[in-house]
Amino acid sequence: QVQLVESGGGLVQPGGSLRLSCRASGFTFSRYAMTWYRQAPGKERELVATITSANNNTSYADSVKGRFTISRDNAKNTVYLQMNSLKPEDTAVYYCSGGNTWGQGTQVTVSS
Repeated sequence: QVQLVESGGGLVQPGGSLRLSCRASGFTFSRYAMTWYRQAPGKERELVATITSANNNTSYADSVKGRFTISRDNAKNTVYLQMNSLKPEDTAVYYCSGGNTWGQGTQVTVSS
């Protein structure tokens, strides 16, 4: 069964950090680019960061450049999103995608 399971979301104060994880199963993880998306209430889903399969090249939305870092561990079938200097506007449900499937999402709330 192809599956992505996110974890690591929660409530954090502005300026804080969180690390999201997304564990894959049911497909050859190392062969696929992986992407993090987010969707805030009342807004469309937006791409946050992508990491390629071959060279681990990364790309980011302008809104998170310099604050977020995407990485992957193929031995653990896991992709990560390190989020630093969090802002209230980063509040959203964060989803990972890859292998032609989506995770269920994890809520990130940035609030004092």
